[in-house]
Amino acid sequence: MANAADYDRWGPPGARYQPAPRSSWSPGWILLTVAGFIVWWPIGLALLFYTLWSRNMGCWDRGDRFSNKMERMQYKMERMRQRMDRHGFGFGPPSSGNRAFDEYRMETLRRLEEEQVEFKDFLERLRHAKDKEEFDAFMAQHRTKPAGSNDAPPQG
Repeated sequence: MANAADYDRWGPPGARYQPAPRSSWSPGWILLTVAGFIVWWPIGLALLFYTLWSRNMGCWDRGDRFSNKMERMQYKMERMRQRMDRHGFGFGPPSSGNRAFDEYRMETLRRLEEEQVEFKDFLERLRHAKDKEEFDAFMAQHRTKPAGSNDAPPQG
């Protein structure tokens, strides 16, 4: 079945994937670089540096490429989240058919999420207290040493 109504499903309209221009790493260029290393290593090194810094490598000078990928991924994740909210995990509606059980399940999941947040906060406070205790012990250890103390006996 054709899905013509979902034509823009791969991203917002106008944000289509644009193929990248061809990189300079062709087989001939690679062979030339290897031959340069074989003949005299500075030639191979120069060819390698030229290729890397010529900005034809495929990953340079297209800063918006990463942002386009991130926007497309966020769009897809949002679509999937909306679909999961509507239809469950793709295997039908999330309802069990028993309204009381569904309410109990939702309340239990909400309570577990709250407990998870509280537990993470507790662990953070515990780590902070442990770090503070270690720091205080370190400072107490270094405060007890005299400031001008050397192990060498005084010369007289």
